[in-house]
Amino acid sequence: MNTSLHPGHIGIEKFDYELPDERVAKFPLENRDASKLLLYNNGSIGETIFKNLPGQLAPGSLLVFNNSRVVEARLLFQKESGGVIEIFALEPHEKYGDITTALNSTGSITYKCLIGGASKWKHGMVLQKRVEHNGEVLTIQASIAGRRPDCFDIEFSWNPSEISFAQVLHEAGKIPIPPYLHRESEEIDNERYQNVYATAEGSVAAPTAGLHFTQELLNEIEAKGIQKEFVTLHVGAGTFMPVKAQTMQDHEMHAEFLEINISLIDSLLANETIIPVGTTAMRTLESLYWMGVKAYYQPAISLADLEIRQWEVYDYWMEKNCGKEASLRALKAWMQQAGLRHLVIRTRIIIAPGYKFGMCRGLITNFHQPKSTLLLLVAALIGDDWKKVYDYALSHDFRFLSYGDSSLILPLPENILE
Repeated sequence: MNTSLHPGHIGIEKFDYELPDERVAKFPLENRDASKLLLYNNGSIGETIFKNLPGQLAPGSLLVFNNSRVVEARLLFQKESGGVIEIFALEPHEKYGDITTALNSTGSITYKCLIGGASKWKHGMVLQKRVEHNGEVLTIQASIAGRRPDCFDIEFSWNPSEISFAQVLHEAGKIPIPPYLHRESEEIDNERYQNVYATAEGSVAAPTAGLHFTQELLNEIEAKGIQKEFVTLHVGAGTFMPVKAQTMQDHEMHAEFLEINISLIDSLLANETIIPVGTTAMRTLESLYWMGVKAYYQPAISLADLEIRQWEVYDYWMEKNCGKEASLRALKAWMQQAGLRHLVIRTRIIIAPGYKFGMCRGLITNFHQPKSTLLLLVAALIGDDWKKVYDYALSHDFRFLSYGDSSLILPLPENILE
């Protein structure tokens, strides 16, 4: 692509805005679908409430949801001296093939973690925690197995050893609500910081665009002839990380695991109006598009090379676009050739101004932090109109961030691939 349009040259300061703390929703509304819904279409802005969403979607549209479920990733260990060390379990060590496999591990596991109070954790010290599990004592031990530039490798072991790491987290951990809420997690978060359709454990942050859906609203959507599909992208802690580099070329995009069934490809082929619920679902769908483009030009490509790296779409593949149908058929053929009905793979895709959308024709999303990659994604859809959208939301009492209000954004035509 034209290097002057390459998003690596974007200065993040252009995507700043003033967000007063009182506009951040600290708790969810009593009713999920009572939140406000901003509507953006080709420069026009309006609003309604979220439970009216079905009336804003054309029959035959396909909504794609991320069914990842948040795990209780915050573990508090108390030292013998009384000091507390917090361990935030981010993602499994690279030796595990995927998050689901890792969470099903029994007896012991190595996990990448953030540590609160790391300076108090002396070399060789083994932390221990005891909780009740099915009427007996579950004993968990943690030791430092290695250090990385941005996190630690922690070796966990537990007894009884036959239970899974997912069960260990469920019994001993806490839901990791976003740090910008500036509060401890409460009982309400155990239910409300999960989507009603969440089934696949593995995220350390909720795909929050889906928090507005109730089962009744999902039923109404289906009754109107709007189709539903599910993907899985396990959200990492990188979703909270602000962009600290002055230009995007110096920002390292976090990698996330995505999972799809091959049947999803047929649904995507059969629908033109594909609208992801949330930025994670959008990242999944757009990653699949470019994986298909790669498989179209390189039918024998390996699984490792099929992964989407941060800048490769802009550096190479966007000039080789083959169209949605050809892309999806190539990806399906690749999966069949590989004997896969289920694809688990990493993506580092970054969607920012200069990006052209191959799969998605809209987005349901909340309002994001200043100078974040999620705000860049919105700007990729609607250009500088993101400022109009956020100015409107700020001046019309919309609530911001994870527990805040929502928006339905339709992309500008020039940001869609031909």
